[in-house]
Amino acid sequence: MTITGECFCGAIGYEICGPLKDPRACHCSRCRKAFSGQSSNYARVAAAEFRWTRGEELLTSYASEQGFGILFCSVCGSTMCGTFGDAVHGVTLGCLNEDPEIDDIDHIFVDSKAAWDVIPERVRQFSEDRGKTDGRS
Repeated sequence: MTITGECFCGAIGYEICGPLKDPRACHCSRCRKAFSGQSSNYARVAAAEFRWTRGEELLTSYASEQGFGILFCSVCGSTMCGTFGDAVHGVTLGCLNEDPEIDDIDHIFVDSKAAWDVIPERVRQFSEDRGKTDGRS
């Protein structure tokens, strides 16, 4: 299955020729700021299965001292993906054009979520990152 994605203005596009992995909604304060919302919603992709189809020259980047970063459209500001080093690490789910057929999204770092953020009880929640703590469903 091929999945495509694009920014809000359509100037930048990509395709993924493989499955999305480990879908997550991160509620940490850094992700809330980076994605301007209650959480960042993303899934990991294999670098070999991801390619830009247009507008790559319009990407702007920001990277933390730890090497994690984001790529976003310099025209409309849409956050396209997360990076680690020079590689695309995950794509934002909001920029996908097709249904990614994701059943469950793990909500991580819920102990630092915004006070106004209400997470449905039926989803898997983790106080920190998945795999580092037990889920509380």
